[in-house]
Amino acid sequence: MSTTKRIETRSLNGAARFRPAWVPWLWVTLPVLAIISFYIYPFVTTVVVSFTKTKPVGRIGRFIGIENYLTILRDGEFWGALTNSLIYAVCVVPLMVLLPLLLALLVKSHVPGIGFFRALYYLPAISSLVVISLAWRYLLDQRGPINNLLDSWGLDPVPFLSDQWFILFCAMIITLWQGLPYYMILYLSALANVDKSLYEAAELDGAGPVRRFLTVTVPGVKVMMFLVATLTTIGCLKIFTEVYLLGGSASPTKTLTMYIRDRIVDPTFGSLGQGDAASVCLFLITFGFIIASQSLQRKAEDS
Repeated sequence: MSTTKRIETRSLNGAARFRPAWVPWLWVTLPVLAIISFYIYPFVTTVVVSFTKTKPVGRIGRFIGIENYLTILRDGEFWGALTNSLIYAVCVVPLMVLLPLLLALLVKSHVPGIGFFRALYYLPAISSLVVISLAWRYLLDQRGPINNLLDSWGLDPVPFLSDQWFILFCAMIITLWQGLPYYMILYLSALANVDKSLYEAAELDGAGPVRRFLTVTVPGVKVMMFLVATLTTIGCLKIFTEVYLLGGSASPTKTLTMYIRDRIVDPTFGSLGQGDAASVCLFLITFGFIIASQSLQRKAEDS
């Protein structure tokens, strides 16, 4: 017994011998409390409030069952906002999966000065999204540089910031412009793990650049492509900043997160219960996309 205890004591370093037994639990408890306080508790509260008649200002109201869910499902504005969010995801996700991969292949080349271009490409990713959106708003304004240039060419100004579809399209450009460098770095790390002998074997078989891309590069980064698709889908479904800053509070284009905001912040006609119900719907839609993506990824790995 004493021999075993001496062996255990020798296996500990000097600091561990004098450390109280509760110290390791302290390192575990603090992160758990942070997760409960900032993630689990707000989520549970949101679900609970979605079943109550609660105004934006005041205490939690009385329980009304699924009335809030039925109200937003009957609201045409909810379906319009959901449609805009889905259109946003359908247009952005494929481009965000493919374009950063092509950009990563471009900057992966070992040519003089490529490090400078890598840093230059990454600048949008480290810039503030609010600043980027406001800069684009200035460029796309009715009296901004782009419309002034069109006017100098004798063309009519384009309603970039007043038309529903132009606002959505311009917001997509901002999302792509800022997201490309970040996902490019992820693809670069994935490309570094692709065996170079596969490219050499494909080249010996007479495969051209396109065929090598389809038969070697894409299978080699397939897992990363699913990850990028999942992250981009989540970001597109909860898109807010780009659309809101381009169109303003009275924007003709509403996304689902903007619909939730309008329901929650209006102290007179708003409803915190309906806003939370729409938030739960957004969570369920996003969770469904994640499950579908994971299922597709498992099938792709099995094949």
